[in-house]
Amino acid sequence: MKQERLEQLQKLLEGSPNDSFLLYAIAKEYEGLERTEEALQKFQELTELHPDYVGTYYHYAKLLEEQDDLEEALSVYEKGMLIAKKIGDQHALSELSNAKTNLELEL
Repeated sequence: MKQERLEQLQKLLEGSPNDSFLLYAIAKEYEGLERTEEALQKFQELTELHPDYVGTYYHYAKLLEEQDDLEEALSVYEKGMLIAKKIGDQHALSELSNAKTNLELEL
């Protein structure tokens, strides 16, 4: 089922290759299929193509945490916090800040 959903999303992306939601959805599908490297690659691509798509940063950093890439996770949280401040998204800023603080406490 998830593989079919991934294939459908990839077909949609062919028609809209820069669609931020589709890139995000594909990254999450890869994550759900435990195709971690592909998920990380899509999250990275999304932050480069659509840096203001602030929801990416939390999920990207969490996946990095799961892979024990803690320094990179902290960096992604920080980038996301800067974007959240820039666009005035206080909810995202709070979530990213809390996640970053929790990770720092674990180090």
